[in-house]
Amino acid sequence: MFEAIGQVQSCSLVLDKVTGGSKGFAFVEMPKQGDAKAAIKSLNGQNIGGNAIRVKKADAKPDK
Repeated sequence: MFEAIGQVQSCSLVLDKVTGGSKGFAFVEMPKQGDAKAAIKSLNGQNIGGNAIRVKKADAKPDK
């Protein structure tokens, strides 16, 4: 889905450590900011596999 909009640098699916199943979210990195913004605009709210997806800029990691 994201590659149709622009280059994808990486995609990390978040898995549950106990079950190994998907936690229902992932992180997609796109090297061009314009492509990332276009992906957010065009993919946010789309219905994929019966579920509306939410695409947004990731929040910054808190300092440890």
